[in-house]
Amino acid sequence: MGNVSYYTAEGLKKLKEELNYLRDVERPKASQAIADARDKGDLSENAEYDAAKEAQGLLEMKISKMEATLANARLIDESQLDTSKVLVLSTVKLKNQTNGMEMKYKLVAESEADLKSGKISVNSPIGKGLLGKSVGEVAEISVPNGTMKFDILEITRE
Repeated sequence: MGNVSYYTAEGLKKLKEELNYLRDVERPKASQAIADARDKGDLSENAEYDAAKEAQGLLEMKISKMEATLANARLIDESQLDTSKVLVLSTVKLKNQTNGMEMKYKLVAESEADLKSGKISVNSPIGKGLLGKSVGEVAEISVPNGTMKFDILEITRE
């Protein structure tokens, strides 16, 4: 069994849609590109044919990897999650002790991370440093330029 990944309903839907797109749209395109290149004659000197075959191989590898991820995906029931400590899908309000800046992050699976929308991976240094902490605790997180300290102000489910 591969690594189990946890997803929100939205993240799981996005993964399934991407996989279906690769299977239903990209796979036929790759087959057509190989057929077109094959029609151009001698395969031993046909760079276009070789490139199309390689692209198809990479596509099949990507589809296979996504199918494995989907097979090991688990949907997280957000209503059952504890808000007394930081877990996956927690929204955490932090205060940086160094500069007093407050920020809010939602901890998500790696595949759903998007810093622009405030979603950070539970596998990131900050995500790992926050897991298991409670309101009022200080999270000390090792980053490349030293250690950052964050006060945990609030934990919610949004």
